[in-house]
Amino acid sequence: MKLVLFDLDNTLLAGDSDFEWAQFLIEQGVLDSELYAARNHAFYEQYKAGTLDIHEFLDFQLKPLSRHARAQLDAWHADYMLQKILPIMTSAAKALVERELADADLVAIITATNSFVTAPIARAFGISHLIATEPELVNGVYTGRVAGTPSFREGKIVRLHEWLASLGKTLGDFEQSWFYSDSLNDLPLLNLVTHPVAVDPDDTLRAHAIRQAWPVLSLRS
Repeated sequence: MKLVLFDLDNTLLAGDSDFEWAQFLIEQGVLDSELYAARNHAFYEQYKAGTLDIHEFLDFQLKPLSRHARAQLDAWHADYMLQKILPIMTSAAKALVERELADADLVAIITATNSFVTAPIARAFGISHLIATEPELVNGVYTGRVAGTPSFREGKIVRLHEWLASLGKTLGDFEQSWFYSDSLNDLPLLNLVTHPVAVDPDDTLRAHAIRQAWPVLSLRS
């Protein structure tokens, strides 16, 4: 059997959905530009450098969900998809997903970005399985806190095993396990699967991929 996992930000997307969501809220006047823009950029640079404190970032990123009604959040998200996400879904990424959906036994997106932001994006790619950081919900209302293990770095491995167990499977059930990612932050999971693939990788991941003779490809077309 074949399992295929896709990272989302800067892998399937030619950009970062987490970063763009905050930028969208700033542009809509929902978040204060002076306060939030600098922090959003700073967190993004920390992520790219591999120094991000995921809990500090999630406190920043999930708090806005707790301050607005779900209907309003969903309305904003629909505009965000049109303005920010559809333009960075490349034809090459869509074609790769289509090929893997036809060939693999199980396909999922696995991302550090929260599921409120990413679930509609996964659906837009036609991928029904999503492993993402989960915002806490109490009585249908976001609390601004995270539920369970964030799907980040080694946490992606924890969440992958939990998800497979929920399906009655283990990673060992799959003769082939593929993971496509751009980021040094995903090295733990890339080193776990049988077929790691570096996609438009950052400098650290590119150097590692070259040393390990991993495939390197680009979806920026």
